[in-house]
Amino acid sequence: MPTTSKPELDVHRGLHSSLLSIVSNFFLALCKCVAGFIGHSFALVADGIESLSDVFSSTVVYIGLSVSLRPPDKTHPYGHGKAEPVSAAIVSLAMAGAAFAIAGESISLIRHPHPLPRAYTLWVLLVVVAIKLLLWRYVFSVAHIIESTAVRVDAWHHLSDAITSLFAFIGISLALWTKDARMDDWAALFASPVILFSAWRQLQSPLAEILDTAPPPEIERHVRQVAELVPGVVGLEKCFVRKVGFRYYVDLHVIVDGDITVRSGHAISHRVEDRILDAVNRVAKVLVHIEPEEELLNPSHSDM
Repeated sequence: MPTTSKPELDVHRGLHSSLLSIVSNFFLALCKCVAGFIGHSFALVADGIESLSDVFSSTVVYIGLSVSLRPPDKTHPYGHGKAEPVSAAIVSLAMAGAAFAIAGESISLIRHPHPLPRAYTLWVLLVVVAIKLLLWRYVFSVAHIIESTAVRVDAWHHLSDAITSLFAFIGISLALWTKDARMDDWAALFASPVILFSAWRQLQSPLAEILDTAPPPEIERHVRQVAELVPGVVGLEKCFVRKVGFRYYVDLHVIVDGDITVRSGHAISHRVEDRILDAVNRVAKVLVHIEPEEELLNPSHSDM
């Protein structure tokens, strides 16, 4: 398999993309809120508020990635990698909160008349949609390269912002065409469930990682393929893989000849560990349990 960047370098890539998200979201939020307030468009103001939540979310991702860089210590022997999916979960919940806030304010404004939005707000939204789509493509590509749950959720937050802006564009266009300012508010209301669905969808991945759900099966297959080729390995029994941040931790039961010495079995276990660490990308640690070949006749013992 081709080699890739070390996890530490990957984290730094994620940090750079998060910083870009923070800066861009802050300026876009200011532009949309000011333009929406002056131009009488709540859909645009709601879009700006959603971008402000993006600033918070990207900051959370940045903090989570920074914490994940900390080395293992006495209280965290597996490192601090779980900070990465935790930050992703917080971002997803922030997206859901923004959806409910926009929906509530939209319903309130639909009930109360207000001036028509200004036509120039449409140009603001077109620029925003273009920038957000570019940010989504870039941040998502970084997330794919470094296999980061938090950065991936941050990318989807950019896409949800682009969708919100698109709904606002449609709402303002309808408001100007029908002379009914409520069309602008209805657009913001219809954008809310889209954002909520996106938040729920993106929450699944960090929750799975926090709960130690098994990663994609190709990781385990690769581990088994490498271990089976180690001299002295008769077969393999259990193989458990879990993801902690940017790294994988492997628990492997290796079957060896039952007549060899403890020292020989210990040497085989080290060879298995070294081969997996060298050949399988992002594996941080391998715990090898040696099983004598005769135990295949009594599998209940190996499960104890």
